[in-house]
Amino acid sequence: MNIPELQKKILELKKEKDICILAHSYQSRDIVEVADFVGDSFQLSVKATTVPQKTVIMCGVRFMAETVKILSPEKKVIIPSPDAGCPMAEQMDVDYIESEKEKYPDATVVAYINTTAALKTICDVCVTSASAVKIVEALPNKDILFIPDCNLGSYVAQQVPDKNIILLQGGCPIHGTITAAEALRAKEAHPNAKLLVHPECKPEVQELADFIGSTSAIMSYAENSEENEFIIGTEISIAEHLSYSCPDKIFYPMTKSLICADMKLTTLPDLYRSMTGESGMEVIMDDDTITKAKACIDKMIDLG
Repeated sequence: MNIPELQKKILELKKEKDICILAHSYQSRDIVEVADFVGDSFQLSVKATTVPQKTVIMCGVRFMAETVKILSPEKKVIIPSPDAGCPMAEQMDVDYIESEKEKYPDATVVAYINTTAALKTICDVCVTSASAVKIVEALPNKDILFIPDCNLGSYVAQQVPDKNIILLQGGCPIHGTITAAEALRAKEAHPNAKLLVHPECKPEVQELADFIGSTSAIMSYAENSEENEFIIGTEISIAEHLSYSCPDKIFYPMTKSLICADMKLTTLPDLYRSMTGESGMEVIMDDDTITKAKACIDKMIDLG
């Protein structure tokens, strides 16, 4: 069965089984084309709360499917590839963060959305890369323990200098390994291109950027800009998707190493088999975890 045939079967199954398909922006093009909604993880989780379907398939990584379940506990949430985790979300456990909280008892604990449900249960408020600055700025407390991404935390600290932001050594192993030298090489190779980077990149890479923002913000900036060439400093699939949405513009990946292996684990056949029940994993979470983790997210929503 070729890709168009498989896509057709998936579209038929969506209607037949009343399934909503969510796809993170880092998913491959063939999956994006059959999804009901495409975007950043939290944006998709919120969208899931508004759809009538009782079954949601999250094409992404485990913490994203967990967030969908937290916000829509009454829905059946499936992840097509159970092995698709997130090294950043899973690099810190509850015991470690509890011990850090003891060191800074007066600090508000801010969790990036890219964390496990278990970690969210012991944090005060959640943030996305798009909302982090606004949320931290709105917090009444001066002392902030920001987890897990120290690069995003450093970016927030620059934007909100009146806060005392405590950072731990953690972050995205894909964005975080990109060097300033690689960013400079990309700028030298494409001197007319604007460099757009994700705040999960190191501060020295961010300093070279023409724009810093979340995945959705990067895409929106490129799509709406009058400029014609862009270097994309986030997962390589974004340059590909932008090439489809803006065929009159040119997009260059900052480096060919900006590939998230976990995101690439989910294939179109995986999605199909998760719809037929042959594979995939349903996200099961106890009520206590859902309640505590949701409080962290609700606080973010309250703060805007």
